Amino acid sequence: MSDLQRVAAWADALIAQHLDPAWTFGFDNAKRRAGQCDYRRTRISVSRYLAARHDDESNHQTLLHEVAHALAGPAAAHGPAWKRIARELGYVGGTTHDGETAIELAPWIGTCPAGHVVYRHRRPSRPSSCVRCARTFDRRFLLAWVRREITAADRRAAATPR
Repeated sequence: MSDLQRVAAWADALIAQHLDPAWTFGFDNAKRRAGQCDYRRTRISVSRYLAARHDDESNHQTLLHEVAHALAGPAAAHGPAWKRIARELGYVGGTTHDGETAIELAPWIGTCPAGHVVYRHRRPSRPSSCVRCARTFDRRFLLAWVRREITAADRRAAATPR
């Protein structure tokens, strides 16, 4: 559980050490992705919700991941050039975030007939079935969706380190 001011200080230090001064850092409201490198705005951001619940090492790795994107450029994606740069910076993770997401902020909750629960941050646009019960779409395992209200207090609580 990281202190967000400490995460911001690390980000600023990494940007000063490795990137052009035009690059900036900020927190965003992402619920599923840990970080983002915005080439158009020359900005690296980290999810305030996920940074608050991840430990210092995970947040440091996310920052290294995004700085590697900034150095490699948009065409590199997660290819060999990005991987080389990321390793040189000390990044040891994979290409995507696979940790905890902010499911308490997901307004859509789907339940299958067997009781499995699925969370969505966007309204489901078409019928879907439980992937734990069937590998392909199967009406027998159709998810029943319910919308829950997410309050400002819920969002503040999710952005507070535990």
